[in-house]
Amino acid sequence: MASPYHFRPMTTADLPLIKQWLAQPHVREWWGDPAEQYALVSGDLDEPAMDQFIVASEDNDFGYIQCYDLTTWNSGFGKQPEGTRGIDLFIGEPDMVAGGHGSALIHAFVDDRLAQGVPRIVTDPDPANARAVRAYAKAGFQEAGIVDTPDGPALLMVRDK
Repeated sequence: MASPYHFRPMTTADLPLIKQWLAQPHVREWWGDPAEQYALVSGDLDEPAMDQFIVASEDNDFGYIQCYDLTTWNSGFGKQPEGTRGIDLFIGEPDMVAGGHGSALIHAFVDDRLAQGVPRIVTDPDPANARAVRAYAKAGFQEAGIVDTPDGPALLMVRDK
């Protein structure tokens, strides 16, 4: 069965939407200062180790996902299989939050990456972000312990092929 979610590569044309989403209270709560995050996200558009996508359902854009090479970011995750990728995401549209879309889109995105040969996907939600931890768990991720990140303690979660 085909996924109802589509992941299209993000472009500079998407930056106004990203800026708008980062200012949403439910995104800001976990991603932090919108101006700082916007600078980081927009600055990564030309970064070869970072793939950025807009998440859409039925042609309606509603979220952002980034998938990155661990050798460049988050080396604090410990030894991981060669080719492991990390992901971070948010649902920007408030009416798409709490409807099961998070776990479903994570599952679809990660299944596709694993099918392409990525051996492991990791993520590091804030341990207090129960909604994110639950969504990743529902998408097949396992808790692997607390890690230290530049943003503070995070829960390392992994999903293998």
